[in-house]
Order: sequence, then structure tokens, then C-alpha cells
Amino acid sequence: MFTLPDSWVWDFWFADDGEQHHLFFLYASRALHDPEARHYRASIGHAVSTDLENWTRVPDALVRADAPAFDDLATWTGSVVRHPDGTWFLFYTGSTRAAGGKNVQRIGYATSTDLTTWHKAGANPVLSADPAWYETLDAGQWHDEAFRDPWVFPDPDGDGWHMLITARATTGPAFERGVVGHAVSPDLRHWELRPPLSAPAPHGFGQLEVTQTEVVDGKPLLLFSCLAEHASDRRRATGTRGGIWAAPAGSLLGPFDVDAARQVTDDRYYSGKLVRRRDGSWVLLGFHHTGPDGAFTGGVSDPMPVAWDGRRLTVEAPAAGTTAGSPRALVH
Repeated sequence: MFTLPDSWVWDFWFADDGEQHHLFFLYASRALHDPEARHYRASIGHAVSTDLENWTRVPDALVRADAPAFDDLATWTGSVVRHPDGTWFLFYTGSTRAAGGKNVQRIGYATSTDLTTWHKAGANPVLSADPAWYETLDAGQWHDEAFRDPWVFPDPDGDGWHMLITARATTGPAFERGVVGHAVSPDLRHWELRPPLSAPAPHGFGQLEVTQTEVVDGKPLLLFSCLAEHASDRRRATGTRGGIWAAPAGSLLGPFDVDAARQVTDDRYYSGKLVRRRDGSWVLLGFHHTGPDGAFTGGVSDPMPVAWDGRRLTVEAPAAGTTAGSPRALVH
């Protein structure tokens, strides 16, 4: 498990250089006292490990920019990929304040030759919400302009790159508008925004956070997170606490059956990420969200083995405090 004694740690993502796993994570000082204040003080930290369990912290990756800039309020969740020329790209969310104090999110990137020293691109931001396809703050339907959490991966057929984005549709009930935003690039530097890869769903969500698409045990799936307070009325009616979810997919690019999404964990864990171990097996990590007392916790979990059982993604709970090996131990 990765924790910091003086800071909250939450959303995170990984890069693998072949020798070490690199953990990039959001963190903010506990001196803020209120964990909700952490969002607007977030920096991107960095740690390394050979086993996904024992971590060594190294110098931070990124901090927010001086105003005026698209990331002058905070630097939020992203992903890291490597260009064929050896350059590492860290895509991240930049947040800035709009009128009324609400935040607007856009997407930018930084590059590195060694995963340690990062330089923001001068062309930032490279993507922002287009009201032709995606809800903006002007719609007045949501508490922010949701356009964040870029998940970047190579095209399965070798034709450039894809980005999945936490975004919202322009139509539908407010708590069903969460969609998988989409953009494409030939070279990681120049991006074209496209329509979403999913649609609002009656059993859907107001937002599908930190999306990831992978193939586990031969089954393509969409992993995302959403708390009960941001789920659709029909989801909330089931008594869900929210947490990490997985939806079946036709391929890495969809179609994504958001209506059929099932919980992988409850809200004890959030911002789930699937990672492949050196032996090829898949594990899930999440950050510790809700403690036994109902308060926010913070800190990245140990890896938990996962499997596709033909209907849903199952996860084995950590040994400490839960029933080890039980695929349902993390869902109430």
C-alpha cells in the first residue's frame, strides 16, 4: 500500500518502463483539514516499485501553473504512454476557475525522456469540451465543466492513438448524462475531438470517472468509478454506495454497455486501475476512499487479483480486514 503521513493521496495511474512500475498520484496536504479542499490543491506525485506493493517516493512530476493558465487551479488525473521515438507523454487534466468560482477542465500534456523530469507542452491545452457533443458549464446542469481523466492508448490496429475522457452529453436527465468522451491523434501531439463512444443511459451515471478499457480473460471491458451521489435515480434506488464499476464492451473502443455496468467494489475503493503484473496476470488497485467511520481515507491499495467470470469482473479482497479470495467481499 502507498500512503503519505502528511498528505491525502487519491487518483493515480501507472507507467511501466520494463524494470519498474511508476505510480503517478494526486496528493494534497492534510494541513487543509477538510479533505474536500484537496481537489484545488492537487499536485502530481511520483513513486516507483518493482512489485506494485512496496513503493519509493521520488521527485514530483507536475504542479499547477501560475495564472492565467488552463491548469492554474490544479493538475488532476491522467495517464502515461510512450511514443515510438522513446518520449514519454503524461496526459493530465488542468483545472481553472470560471465565473462564480466553478471549475472548467481541459486536457494537456507534458513530456519526459526518463519519467522523472517533465516539461509541459507549449501548446497546452490540446483538448476542451466542444458544446456540439459535450456539455459545458453554460448548460447549468452540473457543478463543473466535466472534461477530464484522459486515458490514452494505441489504436488496436496500429493506426495512431485514442483518448477516453470523462465527459457529459448535451441531453438527458442530469444524473444520466455521463459518457465516454473520445479523441484521436496520429502522433500524441495533435488531437481531434470526436463524438462520445457511449450515450446517456437510464441505469447510467452523472459521470464515469477515470475510465480505462482493457481485455481481461478475453473479455473487453470498461472500468470506471462513480459514487452513489452522482449515479442515476435508478442506480440510487438499488441502495448502491457507488465505487468502482465495470461494463461489458464490444472492443477497446466499444460499444460500451453502461446500463449493464456492475460494481467491482463499493465506496471503500475508488479510481480503480487495472495493471498487468510481470507474469501477465491482471490486478486491480484503488485508492482508499471511505473508512469504517465514513470519513475520507486516502492512500493507494495493494494489488488485488481480478477475473472475468462470464458476467462480471470479480476481485479478490485484500487479506487484512476482509475475506481474502472472496470476489464479492468488496461490494455491499
